[in-house]
Amino acid sequence: MYHAPVLLPESLDGLRIRPDGVYVDATFGGGGHAAPILNRLGDKGRLYAFDQDADAQANADNVIFSEHAGFHFVHSNFRYLKRQLRAAGVRPGTVDGILADLGVSSHQLDTPDRGFSYRFDAPLDMRMNAADEKSAAEVLNTYSAEDLQRLFSAYGEVRNARTLALACVAFREKSRFQSTADLLGVCEANLIGERWRYLSQVFQALRIEVNDEMGALTDFLNDATEMLSKGGRLVIITYHSLEDRPVKNWFKTGNIEGEVQQDFYGNIERPFKLINKKPIEARPEEVQQNPRARSAKLRIAEKQN
Repeated sequence: MYHAPVLLPESLDGLRIRPDGVYVDATFGGGGHAAPILNRLGDKGRLYAFDQDADAQANADNVIFSEHAGFHFVHSNFRYLKRQLRAAGVRPGTVDGILADLGVSSHQLDTPDRGFSYRFDAPLDMRMNAADEKSAAEVLNTYSAEDLQRLFSAYGEVRNARTLALACVAFREKSRFQSTADLLGVCEANLIGERWRYLSQVFQALRIEVNDEMGALTDFLNDATEMLSKGGRLVIITYHSLEDRPVKNWFKTGNIEGEVQQDFYGNIERPFKLINKKPIEARPEEVQQNPRARSAKLRIAEKQN
């Protein structure tokens, strides 16, 4: 397994695992969360692990998983959770717990040719599923200045989003974007604030756009709510406010906008009970061992009906 699981004990406690229960790891990755979940399941327990990355699929062949009859790997984006689970014979309202560790995995960041990190000179790819058509290079080479400004601002909170967007258009008029070095050159000429933060914001914005991460998250939340049983737990780890805000709103109101819904009689509809009103964050010892945990926030909710 290549992924150091973030907030592992807290996630497992949040799932409240029963030996004969049905659980979903919606972001399998290296299996860092899946393996200990599986260890808590008995012969009748089942774990469905989702991941769209072919590299993650290879980890499912590990003996830890392959020898457990209740383990099922699903090579799919978690936005298709309901469709894939129903195809596997799992009915809506019968899943006891669902875990999602959002964002990019450590393996994806540390694999140069995936193009997720500004630390390496690599093709501008950033696709979590290599079979998808749209890469980061295509976004930079084809989007209008207005669309580039929108994604830099909305998904990266880049302060000079318009300036950067215009600089990208000016670059591609002379030479097409092909590598992370091309993007770094444009960013370096337009830096505002700390270099690492600025580059992280730009790369994050492109990654979210390429993989439609916000759309996928909304689809996932809808499906997860439908698939969970009454009393089932939804456990989600986020890494930035763009992810955390819709998750927080969903847990409180059942929609990503955070709009309170009322029934015909004026009763407020609350599909979930919050297990932790404030997000759980990593302890200093964990952050020291795994810097990725620094920005992690864990939210746990229980389905009401």
